[in-house]
Amino acid sequence: MTFRATILTLYPEMFPGHLAFSLAGKALERGQWSLDTMQIRDFAEDRHRTVDDTPAGGGAGMVLKPDILAKAIDNVSEGDDLAPGRPRLLMSPRGKPLTQERVRELAAGDGVVIICGRFEGVDQRVIDARNLEEVSIGDYVLSGGEPAALTLLDAVVRILPGVMGNALSGTHESFEDGLLEHPHYTRPQVFEGREIPAVLTSGNHAAIEKWRLEEAKKLTAERRPDLLKGK
Repeated sequence: MTFRATILTLYPEMFPGHLAFSLAGKALERGQWSLDTMQIRDFAEDRHRTVDDTPAGGGAGMVLKPDILAKAIDNVSEGDDLAPGRPRLLMSPRGKPLTQERVRELAAGDGVVIICGRFEGVDQRVIDARNLEEVSIGDYVLSGGEPAALTLLDAVVRILPGVMGNALSGTHESFEDGLLEHPHYTRPQVFEGREIPAVLTSGNHAAIEKWRLEEAKKLTAERRPDLLKGK
């Protein structure tokens, strides 16, 4: 079954973006996944197609209106029999951090509906009423949810069955086993006086795997000690 991604956004022209190239682009052409965009502004009813308003209680910025966004979400559900079973993800800096484990869960499903926030935020009532899962790609703020949505889709699409030529490529990577990935080397044997570690050219596969695991643990301890908690 084709993995179906539906994006609710104020800037549909931002898609598929970089996903039109390389592995994801080829997979899109082959029909291994599909991408549809929906303009949230199409569900506004006034002549100015207004989708935002000032925040209740005052403050800076504007807030995406709940009634407009709810209509857009409901339209996806009404026009797509798969929509009720697809997670509804709201890209948000306050969301739960995206992990490789969650990426694998999404890739194993039928697809996703992704809502791209803009302005100061989204009215909490539509988040609650439409059971939106808030997802963050990092502890920083972007101008909108579109780049985050593309990042999430990139992570998911690349591990869909048949997208990567080598099935092992998706399993020998950072986070797949709870560790950062080990260092990589390739020819030439010597680069500016730095040699490839001898173990990697020894032909001893057991020793190579041991070295890679040790290096992965070392890097993880240095850069992401939080990943080692409980291990």
